[in-house]
Amino acid sequence: MILALVRTLRPRQWVKNSFVAAPLFFALRLLDPQSVQRTVAAVALFSLISGCVYVLNDLVDVEADRQHPKKRHRPIASGALPVGVARSFLVVMVPLVVALSLWLEPMFAAVLGTYFVLNVAYSLRLKKIAYLDVLLIALFFILRVLAGAFAIGVEASPWLLGCTFLLALFLGFGKRAHELATAHDASKQRAALARYDLRSLRWILHALAGAVVLTYAAYTRSPQTIAAFGTDALIYTVPLPLLAILRFTHLATRNQDAESPTDQMLRDPMFMTAFGLYVLTTGALLYWG
Repeated sequence: MILALVRTLRPRQWVKNSFVAAPLFFALRLLDPQSVQRTVAAVALFSLISGCVYVLNDLVDVEADRQHPKKRHRPIASGALPVGVARSFLVVMVPLVVALSLWLEPMFAAVLGTYFVLNVAYSLRLKKIAYLDVLLIALFFILRVLAGAFAIGVEASPWLLGCTFLLALFLGFGKRAHELATAHDASKQRAALARYDLRSLRWILHALAGAVVLTYAAYTRSPQTIAAFGTDALIYTVPLPLLAILRFTHLATRNQDAESPTDQMLRDPMFMTAFGLYVLTTGALLYWG
């Protein structure tokens, strides 16, 4: 049962909470031990609360998941994790995480609480509304970045927030396009899918891919960016996120075997190589350029 609970918390999805650490990286605090410790705590707390969100989501979606060829094997849908145990876990864990967040930083706790409340609304109703569901997913990524900024006491850059929002929209619509292309009965597997059009989603996906790259390129050439980091060489990193975005687009629109393109990209050698090189190159430019 413990293993089933851990699976329901979806540790593999916690990689999304790495966005909490983005302010640490871009605020040049990566070599500050106190900031690193606070960021690690913030990522851990956000991972726990997001795990609670997954438990809640599986409780709400249990009947729909049982209609899905792959999601029916999830612990709650399959019966491996009893519904009563999952509910009891939420009653204990959510207040505990909020209390620990208050101890870390009140504003961080406010953002984390907002994230959880919006996710409750999302799970119960808003995820059934096409396009609004993806907009909310993008907002959740913005909240992660804001939480990370509050945790270490820095201001979140508008450029960072803008790039994060566009990137999250891109990933969200990419996932919806993949789900719609592979669904046998879209309305039963995800209510909002019945109101999406695959052709429109692919147009949106390609438009957002261009918007993400152009916004990031503009960020690298911004006078504020050049002044803050003391280098104008960030423009040379643009090909790496471009390659990663093109690869995700391929996974979302061409690879129909994976359950989720966002899961598949984390196992894709080309995507992970581009991402890893981007982090290393950008880190070298910001901290030792």
